[in-house]
Amino acid sequence: MKKILFACLATVVSLSSVFAGEMVLRGTFQGENLYVKNPFAASGVGFCVYEVTVNGQTTTDEINSSAFEVDLTVFEFTIGQPITVGIKYKEDCAPKVLNPEVLNSRASFEVVDLKLTEDKISWTAKNEAGALPYIIEQYRWNKWVKVGEINGKGTASENTYEAEVREHTGENKFRLKQVDYRKKPRYSDEVTIVSTKPEVSFSPSRVDDVLTFSAPTLYEIYDEYGGIVFKGYSTEVNVASLEKGKYYINYDNKMEQFTKK
Repeated sequence: MKKILFACLATVVSLSSVFAGEMVLRGTFQGENLYVKNPFAASGVGFCVYEVTVNGQTTTDEINSSAFEVDLTVFEFTIGQPITVGIKYKEDCAPKVLNPEVLNSRASFEVVDLKLTEDKISWTAKNEAGALPYIIEQYRWNKWVKVGEINGKGTASENTYEAEVREHTGENKFRLKQVDYRKKPRYSDEVTIVSTKPEVSFSPSRVDDVLTFSAPTLYEIYDEYGGIVFKGYSTEVNVASLEKGKYYINYDNKMEQFTKK
């Protein structure tokens, strides 16, 4: 009985000494494979990695070498499909994935249809390579301004989206943007609509406490050094806390200035 117990304990110790940890990588399939640097095990027998799994399924890759490839193409994933790679390794050693960025989602969308109606933008896109947010931008005050964000679905098939936007007086231009890990933005074409909304004004030009707009509007207020002090969407702004001096205000489709008394 003692011999059997000793044998069981020995087995447990042996298994625990082999298993040290698991490196887990999560991302999306982008059509490329992973490459792993695989050092010798600390014991000097064999290599560090002893098993690789993809979405819970053990791979058949040849891992008994100083470097190996995790072939993701054999699983017949579609571009943008979520995947999880587990790399199990022995004690006192650590493998290194040389190109983990190949699992990052990429901005690759193509807009099939982009429409702008009163206070609403809608679009259909295809060839999304992973779920990235769509940033909605409007051209205001001689620059592109972020006015909304919608999470992308991340699939190659056609996906449809819509979001509320706020038009300003006159011609309005909008576009869509995605930015992936490479920090290089991808843009849609621009879409334009002419608004029939009445022109917005503000008062007073010399203010004590509150600026008032003639209609709700997006606005930005800057100090004389170009630092932004207020921004939002409203019919009025409380500026009582501002120091005396000149300020610049962007609102509706205008860029003007006022004085804080």
